[in-house]
Amino acid sequence: MGQISFTLNGVATTITVNNMDTPLLWVLRDQLGFTGTKYGCGIEICGACTVLINGEPEKSCDASIGEVAGRSVTTIEGLKNDPLGAKLQEAWMQHQVPQCGYCQSGMLMGAFGRLKAGESRASTASGLSNICQCGTFQRVKEAILSLPGVA
Repeated sequence: MGQISFTLNGVATTITVNNMDTPLLWVLRDQLGFTGTKYGCGIEICGACTVLINGEPEKSCDASIGEVAGRSVTTIEGLKNDPLGAKLQEAWMQHQVPQCGYCQSGMLMGAFGRLKAGESRASTASGLSNICQCGTFQRVKEAILSLPGVA
């Protein structure tokens, strides 16, 4: 058991955990109540659990809570706090991307991380590796390509 401090969606956060090897996903969902981050496959393939760690898209199912000590974590709940994140969410709605919506928070976080790092819309739209069982990939691409003011 121990304490860990990190920044979560821009807020300094300190929590007590039983095991520093617990996946970040479970701490976010079960201990902190941030249920927008979803469990999909548990082996870093589907991307439903994608969050940003220090601005980089990471799969939270395989990142341990101990790995985020002193770092910054952004979940789907924090995306609206960034102007680009808010634009991306609006584009998602305008293009009616979600069907079941289960994988969408991970797709949004993956796209946001890539765009925020300066990747082009075209490269981001064609480079997402998240899995969507509903097959909304064309709408995802359209939403990313439609973003105003983004290269």
